[in-house]
Amino acid sequence: MKVSKIQIRNLYGIKEYEAGSASVELEGKNGVGKTSVIDAIRYALTNKSDREYIVRTGETEGEILIETDSGVRINRKARTNQADYKSVKQNGREVGSPESFLRELFTPLQLSPVEFMEMDEKKQNAIILDMIQYDWDLQKIKEWFGEIPDWVSYDQNILSVLDDIQSEKGEYFQRRQDINRDIRNKRAFIEDIASAIPAGYDAEHWKNENLGSLYREIETIRKQNAEINRAKQIIEERDSKCRKFEAEKEIGLAALDRELAAERERLGKENERLKAQLAENERALAGMDERRQDKASVIEQKYETDIAKYDALVEEYRAQADEEIELTSELEEKAAYAEKMKAHLNEYDRMVSLQEEVEELQEETNSLTAKITKARELPGEILQTAQIPIKGLTVKDGIPLINGLPVSNLSEGEKLDLCINVAIQKPNGLQIILIDGVEKLSTDLRNELYRKCKEKGLQFIATRTTDDDCLTVTEL
Repeated sequence: MKVSKIQIRNLYGIKEYEAGSASVELEGKNGVGKTSVIDAIRYALTNKSDREYIVRTGETEGEILIETDSGVRINRKARTNQADYKSVKQNGREVGSPESFLRELFTPLQLSPVEFMEMDEKKQNAIILDMIQYDWDLQKIKEWFGEIPDWVSYDQNILSVLDDIQSEKGEYFQRRQDINRDIRNKRAFIEDIASAIPAGYDAEHWKNENLGSLYREIETIRKQNAEINRAKQIIEERDSKCRKFEAEKEIGLAALDRELAAERERLGKENERLKAQLAENERALAGMDERRQDKASVIEQKYETDIAKYDALVEEYRAQADEEIELTSELEEKAAYAEKMKAHLNEYDRMVSLQEEVEELQEETNSLTAKITKARELPGEILQTAQIPIKGLTVKDGIPLINGLPVSNLSEGEKLDLCINVAIQKPNGLQIILIDGVEKLSTDLRNELYRKCKEKGLQFIATRTTDDDCLTVTEL
């Protein structure tokens, strides 16, 4: 779609201006109206103006009319005393939503393409990536990644979105780093624990090992051994015990003899002193042997009883005394080993728990790696099916490359070519470019810019500041 007619009246500093489909360069000093032509066309297309006053000083209405070879007619009037007027027709009929309709006819850079060359590389890259036509929405993001990453801005092109998703500053990458660090730490803990646990450690066996039963068995044997030793001791001590009993007998008899001797002496003296009682004392003396015999019998009986009781005890333990002492050292070693093995159970369980955590973390980091890899591979897949508006455009790590080079590495001529390609993103739109201030470019670059516009079949309206006092319009 090309412009076939432009008419401007009383807009900005312009009294009358008319042009056709030719490309022109507007020359003259500042203030002669060069930029006013550019601004008027921008106003017609966007209904916007950076200037405070749109209508020419002293007038009440300004107007611009643009017609194209495809039947589009744009008529916009700015008024000081009443509401502005606009009419956007296509093939003689008013279009609905005229401002939206107009926005579909051009790109912002068509109205100032040289601005692209003055932008920083990041903004240039964003604009180039925006040119790649690929239908996508948040549902597609969710299909690709199982979620909609919340740290990404979705008001940018899909390739920039994917670059942000896989970026080292992105949450996937950062979270994977954190998880991998956690995995390394847990694996180090696992290795430390494993180094302290015996090789071939059977945790299930030691969990089921009944130490109480083992210790009860040891205690039973110890008690039996004590009884055997007690039996042996009783048997071994029989002779000494018998000697003890015999000594007690002899001591008892000796004590008895001393007692009777003392009493005999006393009674003898008593007999001498108490002649009157002689007969009675004689009777007592006569019964003394009988008394001794009775008491001696009691002493002998006690001796025999004690011997019999102890012999009975000996007989009771004799069979047990013949039993072999059972050694508990092996059981004690087994119990000590079991105690040692059971002491590892808590650390073993901790190690198993850490291993399970590592497996879960590994699954998560693998999932994150898959998402990062997906975000890195998708641009290549997208570029295979997407409509690429610029010849030689590829994308690597989210950076657009022109014939394998980033924008900053292009020559001035290549940048001009790119500038035009970027400006004309709508091949079926309005084929016009507005270039304000071409005097900023060298003569060679300016001529190259014009040549490229003609080569692409673009109409351009350029302004160049010169020393001329009047506005000069040169068709190119």
